[in-house]
Amino acid sequence: MKDNIHPNYKVSNVTCACGNKFQTRSILSEIQVEICSNCHPFFTGKHKLMDTAGRIEKFQRRYANVKKD
Repeated sequence: MKDNIHPNYKVSNVTCACGNKFQTRSILSEIQVEICSNCHPFFTGKHKLMDTAGRIEKFQRRYANVKKD
């Protein structure tokens, strides 16, 4: 490899908006994120599924009287 073309990786402190802090390696010394694995709905099990049944029923009621060719 060529000398002096690769960045220096160092220990980086990551801070989430929820208050969670952890360390990783990066070229930056401090990283601030909005969502981490500690507060993300997918990982915490608090994610909400969209109720599509109401949309389908609304569509069927709206187009129930349309004539088919």
